[in-house]
Amino acid sequence: MSSTATRKAAGRPHDARRGAPAFRLRFGLIVIAMVLSFFGARLVQLQGIDPNSYAEMAAAESVEERILPAERGDILDRNGLRLADSVHGKMVVADPVMTTDDAPALATLLSQRLDVDYFKTLARLREDGSQFEYIARRVPSTIATDLVDELSEAGYEGITLRDDPIRNYPADDVAANLLGFIGTDEPLFGFERTFDRQLSGTDGTARFQVGGGNRIPLGENTVVPAKNGTPLATTVDMDLQWFTQRVLAQTLQQYKALSGVAIVMDSRTGEVMALADAPTFDANKALEADKDDLGSRAISDAYEPGSVEKVLTASALIDAGKVTPRTRLRIPPSLPRQDRVFGDWFDHAIIRLTMAGVIAKSSNIGSVLAADAFTPLELVGYLQKFGLGQRTDVGMRGESAGILTPGDVMTSQTKDRVAFGQSVSVNAVQMAAAVNTIANGGVRISPSIIKGSATTDDGTVVGTDVATETRVVSEQAARQTARMMERVVDPEAGVAPGAQVPGYLVAGKTGTAQRVAPTCGCYDGSTTVSFGGFAPADDPRFTVYVVVHAPQVDGGGGSIAGPAFSRIMGYALSRYRVPPTDGKPSRLPVEW
Repeated sequence: MSSTATRKAAGRPHDARRGAPAFRLRFGLIVIAMVLSFFGARLVQLQGIDPNSYAEMAAAESVEERILPAERGDILDRNGLRLADSVHGKMVVADPVMTTDDAPALATLLSQRLDVDYFKTLARLREDGSQFEYIARRVPSTIATDLVDELSEAGYEGITLRDDPIRNYPADDVAANLLGFIGTDEPLFGFERTFDRQLSGTDGTARFQVGGGNRIPLGENTVVPAKNGTPLATTVDMDLQWFTQRVLAQTLQQYKALSGVAIVMDSRTGEVMALADAPTFDANKALEADKDDLGSRAISDAYEPGSVEKVLTASALIDAGKVTPRTRLRIPPSLPRQDRVFGDWFDHAIIRLTMAGVIAKSSNIGSVLAADAFTPLELVGYLQKFGLGQRTDVGMRGESAGILTPGDVMTSQTKDRVAFGQSVSVNAVQMAAAVNTIANGGVRISPSIIKGSATTDDGTVVGTDVATETRVVSEQAARQTARMMERVVDPEAGVAPGAQVPGYLVAGKTGTAQRVAPTCGCYDGSTTVSFGGFAPADDPRFTVYVVVHAPQVDGGGGSIAGPAFSRIMGYALSRYRVPPTDGKPSRLPVEW
């Protein structure tokens, strides 16, 4: 074999060994290219196709969000004094990452100290994947701080505090039935609920990144500040409200009555300066109160007003030219009419009363006889203008419109009873506004309990800024009616001398009506007694209306509600330094 052939044959194995490294290099380059392509595609996906969702997924594992509670707006009286405000409180929160292992022991302590449910607390302390769980809201600062200190000393971790304002009612039970209160998670009753949108404001939020349980200084930090609620100004005078409530409560206790209402209105503006309900409750301890005492009976309860309504009938008759205060009426001992026989609250033979005497003596028979000059449609037309049968829209939830049969379907029998205040129902604010119409020269002013204006939760704008005026009877008719009402408190002519206010002319009217039992829709034998009036009678400044339901001690509107009226009216006149007038008491004849 030649040397050339020998070299060729010997060179074959040598070339194979040289080719192996080249193959491995090429294969490695291909693998690297594939890996780079995968990462490149992944990078395009993350940065180009759907960057936000992946960024959020990554951040969610280390971002904490907290609520920044808004401070609720104050509720103010007419002088800017706080009827409701917010004080510093704390919310107790847990980090389940740190509390899971000690959850049973922590749940026991927290349920005992904060009065929270043990099992719900236990579940929150163990919430998987969470680092922020509410344990309790609106805890007084001292209680919350002492609790955290106690847990820290015991070696427990993961329970911390956040700011959380607590609703506070500085005067306890004063105006509680108007204010309502804040429940565990929502406002309940009264202004708190009706004007919640205005008062509540809007909570803010804070988002920030954490690592190892600590906030990352240069991480995400987004804060949306809380927007605090707007204060609500009312027409209520806190001191007058306090006094009115005390007089009403004492009256109920003295006469062992079921419940009662007392209202003070500014005769000139229709502003409700005091609205007392009894029994009432302490707004700071509302959950301890009887549920029936939480709302306002002055708004929600409808009842027959009795003889206070007679002044509406009388003023309408005078306005229509049907009678005068001196119109003469022969009053028999009883009056048979269609399906029943009417009588008076006192026994008598035939008596001769003027229209002024019908009001002063509170004669049912006289009112029926005088109202014979009206058709049902005419009488109802006047009563509707006085505001009966329709809500006042004063700015409180659950208002009753009362019941007034339409004139085109009212029978003559029903008209007879309505003329003296039965077979018609009202709420107390509605009736106070009707009496105030006479005090205000025959012009009805829609009652207001909100100063300025505010929007209720159903979108109704209420308040003094939107109060309306309606001419109901002439100024002369209103004045003549007021002069007749002066005779009611005259000790010689009337039935309510106890309603007098020393030094002032008073115009008023008593009321005693049968009560309808809700269980049967029938009269149950109990009564509602009342007194409504204004002073000074010749230049009215305040209108006061007192209602007492189901007294168990004998008496009528003059003897039970009249003295309460006198005390409340006397206080209001004194507080606002209203001077006595030089007017002379009415001497209208009551008999002929």
